[in-house]
Amino acid sequence: MSQLFTERLNLLHEAVPLKLLNQCLHGIERESLRVTSEGKLAQTPHPVVLGSALTNEKITTDYSEALLEFITPAEPDTAKTIKDLADTHAFVGQSLQDELLWSSSMPCPLPDEKDIPIAYFGTSLAGQVRHIYRRGLAVRYGKTMQCIAGIHYNFSLPEALWPILQESEGNKQDISFYQSAQYIALIRNFRRFSWLLMYLFGASPALDASFLAHYPNHRLQQFDKDTFYLPYATSLRMSDLGYQSNAQSGLTPCYDDLSTYIDSLNKAIKTPYPAYEKIGTKKDGEWIQLNTNILQIENEYYSSIRPKRVVKRSERPIQALRRAGIQYVEARCLDINPFMPLGIDETTSYFLNSFLLYCAIQESPLIVQTECRLATDNFLTTVKEGRKPGLMLQRGDEYISLTEWAKELLADITKTAELLDKACGTDKHSLSVLVQQAKVTNPNLLPSAQVMFAMEEQQLSFAEFSLQQSKIHSENFKKQSLDAAVKQQYVDLAKQSIAEQEALEKESSQTLDEYIAEYINNV
Repeated sequence: MSQLFTERLNLLHEAVPLKLLNQCLHGIERESLRVTSEGKLAQTPHPVVLGSALTNEKITTDYSEALLEFITPAEPDTAKTIKDLADTHAFVGQSLQDELLWSSSMPCPLPDEKDIPIAYFGTSLAGQVRHIYRRGLAVRYGKTMQCIAGIHYNFSLPEALWPILQESEGNKQDISFYQSAQYIALIRNFRRFSWLLMYLFGASPALDASFLAHYPNHRLQQFDKDTFYLPYATSLRMSDLGYQSNAQSGLTPCYDDLSTYIDSLNKAIKTPYPAYEKIGTKKDGEWIQLNTNILQIENEYYSSIRPKRVVKRSERPIQALRRAGIQYVEARCLDINPFMPLGIDETTSYFLNSFLLYCAIQESPLIVQTECRLATDNFLTTVKEGRKPGLMLQRGDEYISLTEWAKELLADITKTAELLDKACGTDKHSLSVLVQQAKVTNPNLLPSAQVMFAMEEQQLSFAEFSLQQSKIHSENFKKQSLDAAVKQQYVDLAKQSIAEQEALEKESSQTLDEYIAEYINNV
């Protein structure tokens, strides 16, 4: 343990900061494809019963019209966050009639790209921009990649804790600068150590053959006629077969500070990219992408973690960060666990709290270019070969076995878990670390290993296994008792969101071209 880590641990054990730790906020965003009862991609519009995908704060869509996204509020009580997510799943599961929620991160057997529907958000200017942005993703990267689903985990420390930490370190910066600097430090450590999350929670070692139509040079092995895999993979979703972009290959902000992060994204938003210039922004008079630059908007930057701030109406994320600094972080690398109805459970959440607090208070020196490359290499090695016996990762100038490094990290994370348990009056954080330690000792307990074991034992293709799990979860949702008042809240939220979308569609102060020009230039 570093001296700074020890000092911060001791400080946080004191009465006032310990009480504040009980106010850490957590939120979950879970994506899932809608599929037919046969496991085919749903071709139906976003169900009206779920409200407007543009304005419903809990149920929306991501890339595809079939790619649902469930969003929980940020809450200090982890159990309440999971309960809220469970309620959303129950409401949706009981509303979908003959459709299912796909249980895996890698998509179901996909149709031709022309038959993958892009999410539609109505005729308002804001809704059209969302749709055009997704059209841009389609022409830049193809629709297949955009059908991958995952879980995003949002985490923040209490605002009142930052001045205490700052004073203890004799830091004289403006508090907003200090807070942002500490979140950036958290992100640097996340980059260093997130390979551990891919080892522990990676759950996509295999995929359907239809996904590889645009990857002729892949090096996956054939499991059966419809399934490809890698024998020691943990998360093909996060490999170079998942989210990737040649245009973004030179865009690697390693998070020295918030200003350089913002500048790097801002530059990419304004820098033309020849391949996209050839495509143009319009085809036959219709918008097909928002601009021809490396990034259309900042959300296009693919990263395993993002600094975030709640945006005001009509405000861009990059503007919000520039205005008031970082408010929370969004960890984006978690696979959906196909054995869990929600794709995630309480135990995973409690561990993520402990892991992210560890990243926040552990010493975090600046990442030089060589370490930035090592962090990426360790991450990609783990997602492709994480279960390989004796696998070595590089730490500094030395190589260390994945299992040895994992044990060392978990020993330190135990300290932050105990701290959170003391603050919250529970033992669930510490118990969550014990569960992860068992996975390091016995890799057969890893979700990626369990997926392969289930497919092999039952002689199921990836699609058959995922459909089987989808049906099991669907029955779970339908049987789940949903309080009448809670169900009514979802019904009311859906109706309210539709009314809000209709109101937006009546606003016509600008043309679409004017709105897009203002939106793109407003960074």
